[in-house]
Amino acid sequence: MLTARIGTNVYLCSMINRSSLYYIASVIWGIPGVIITVKGVSAYFAADKSQLWWLLLITALVLTGFIFMFRRIVAKYCRFIQEQPERTSVLKTFPVRGWVIVIFMMCLGMALKIIGVPTAFTASFYSGLGPALLTAAILFLKK
Repeated sequence: MLTARIGTNVYLCSMINRSSLYYIASVIWGIPGVIITVKGVSAYFAADKSQLWWLLLITALVLTGFIFMFRRIVAKYCRFIQEQPERTSVLKTFPVRGWVIVIFMMCLGMALKIIGVPTAFTASFYSGLGPALLTAAILFLKK
């Protein structure tokens, strides 16, 4: 429930149960995961079929690297959530550094779209990153 008071105490965000932060984190990681996966897989259909073997190899490497990296990040953020009081702000889903990283990655994604990247990059990198983000979203739900 969003509450606002006139005077010195203005609540910018509602107070929610700490356990809800896991679901919010899952959505924040899962939605981009779906979007990026769709873009990556679509790029595979437009990619040169003679390059398919090394694009798949790069995708496997990107996926493996990001899954290992995101597992550690999810564990760290879950510890952060667990340290919050039972009723807390939605902004406590991630530490400040986590929100900065989320915003930076969104800006980086928009910049890549504006400047345009080769289809081979989109196919291999996005097809690895998207499923890794989805895996992280699922890990948040398991906590």
